[in-house]
Amino acid sequence: MNNTIKFLISKNYTGERLDIYLSKKIRKFTRSYIKKLIEGEQVKINKNLVTSPSTKIKMNDKISINILEKQVDKLIPKKINLDIVYEDKEILIINKPKGMVVHPGAGNFKSTLANALAYRYNNNLSDLNGTMRPGIVHRIDKETTGLLVIAKNNFAHSKLAEQFSNHSIKRKYQCLVWGVIRPLHGRVETLIGRNKKNRKLMTVSEFSGKKAITNYKTIKVFNIPDIPKISFVECVLETGRTHQIRVHLKYKGTSLIGDNQYGKKNLKFKKVNQEFLTQLNNLRGQILHAQSIGFIHPIKNKLVNFKVDLPNDFNKMLNLLNNLSS
Repeated sequence: MNNTIKFLISKNYTGERLDIYLSKKIRKFTRSYIKKLIEGEQVKINKNLVTSPSTKIKMNDKISINILEKQVDKLIPKKINLDIVYEDKEILIINKPKGMVVHPGAGNFKSTLANALAYRYNNNLSDLNGTMRPGIVHRIDKETTGLLVIAKNNFAHSKLAEQFSNHSIKRKYQCLVWGVIRPLHGRVETLIGRNKKNRKLMTVSEFSGKKAITNYKTIKVFNIPDIPKISFVECVLETGRTHQIRVHLKYKGTSLIGDNQYGKKNLKFKKVNQEFLTQLNNLRGQILHAQSIGFIHPIKNKLVNFKVDLPNDFNKMLNLLNNLSS
């Protein structure tokens, strides 16, 4: 059963962040888990719902937090092949395949990257994000492919987390999108928050949410007979919000090919190239690839960069478009 805990704020805690206060008071949970409870609408201050972990508390505030019963409290190791791009004593760089979830949740508790890491490293990784997320510093969507950095110890994790927090990590993505983004090169800066109608989705907001910045440039526009216009686009993230690229593309009036959440569903064409249509129908999820990542190594204290090739489905579609446009 779920359990509601209540607190009355004393003078000593006036001005402190809500998530920091609660993590001090409920020590059996990590601060990241406390943040998720707040963002998941499980915390009230003076009977008013609060969704921002950075909310400042004051004397005599009455806080109630609904502790959700965890479905799993121990990570189950599972033997899953990992594409390891680089490894040393401090960090691990993984090329995540399409379809792999980064950590347990929403009914998937056995086949995630976290389960694979627990098996391979016997839980000898950073635990700053809790035992259910060994070594995991950041994440990418299930159907997004590409690079993730994993921390092997808490010191490396804290150093990497600091770089993510100050937005100094360099992450470059490549994607195929419907139509043409105008202008062809640009910078999108908005607030991104939860969609009020569907809490599983994110949306651009004028008044609430977290600042999100995406720099993009169009590498090539494909204008091919019997195929809708398609653009090959590169995105460089200054921030790393949930679904950021997908939300910003929707904001710009387009979407990723294969994105059924933020993009076009049940596409119908009056006339279309059959080879293209076959590849399109065989796609599973969006064509979005985390191609490169660069950061200051936590121990060597020097810039390191990693890059991986496009996955097969992306490369196959890109080759087809190039061949048909030549």
